[in-house]
Amino acid sequence: MSLLAVGTVAFDTIETPFGRAERILGGSATYITLAARFFADTVRLNAVVGSDFPEAHVDLLRARGIDLNGLVRDGDGETFFWAGRYHYDLNQRDTLATHLNVLATFEPDLPASYRDSRIVCLGNLDPTVQMQVLDQVDAPELVVLDTMNYWIENTPDALRTVLERVDVLIINDAEARELSGEPNLVRAARLIRDMGPDTLVIKKGEHGALLFAGETVFSAPAYPLEDIHDPTGAGDTFLGGFAGHLARTGTTDPEAMKEAVVMGSALASFVVEAFGPEQLLHLPAEALEQRVRAFYQLSAIPEGLALLSE
Repeated sequence: MSLLAVGTVAFDTIETPFGRAERILGGSATYITLAARFFADTVRLNAVVGSDFPEAHVDLLRARGIDLNGLVRDGDGETFFWAGRYHYDLNQRDTLATHLNVLATFEPDLPASYRDSRIVCLGNLDPTVQMQVLDQVDAPELVVLDTMNYWIENTPDALRTVLERVDVLIINDAEARELSGEPNLVRAARLIRDMGPDTLVIKKGEHGALLFAGETVFSAPAYPLEDIHDPTGAGDTFLGGFAGHLARTGTTDPEAMKEAVVMGSALASFVVEAFGPEQLLHLPAEALEQRVRAFYQLSAIPEGLALLSE
């Protein structure tokens, strides 16, 4: 099943308590597609880069089987750039610089070959841009959307409009509380799903993820890691793994959604172990399979668990 990711391809400068990386490859569409390609047969990318974006990065993505017909190069500007510093609590970070550059005028114009994409992943972008994408695709089977507090606070009406056309929303716990105005995540999930998306995934960082799909509520753990270098892109990686698994199975029932949460969590656990998308670029399929099995062991409840009534 074909999968389209629309978002950013960017340069990131990242500082954490464990090191620093300068102008490395980043962006939501980069992480989504590099994660989805482990599962989906056809992975398409739509984003804009500037004249400064090296062909070596393009070759790197193409060599991983990603369709780059939708990667636009704007020769009159520079590539989107973000710089951030993380604290020892890696859930906390300071944005040091955001240079929109060519992204400021980006208006997606999908190639004709992209318009039949069956799964559409809308990375973190202005909701009006996300709407432009949906207006150009032909009845996708599943639309998965990411957003952030900036759009929740500054473009609430546009965000509500795009949510009406979304099947799955993936956000973190702070964003879920802000979007719903409700501190309790279970009640927040009900309020958000009333806005349009039938399925909601709430990421909770080192505490795992919650899935609300139909009548199903599912909790997946986070993988316990000793070495975490850079959480940048973990959420986008989760989204790509989640959507990629659904593209592979061709189904979106609650059981497939549960499996997709595990797949997304497993891939995200790798990406935080190095700066940038390095792990996604070189991850062997066997290593991913081993970690997925480890997730199942982490969440397994003993079959012989004694109940109070026994």
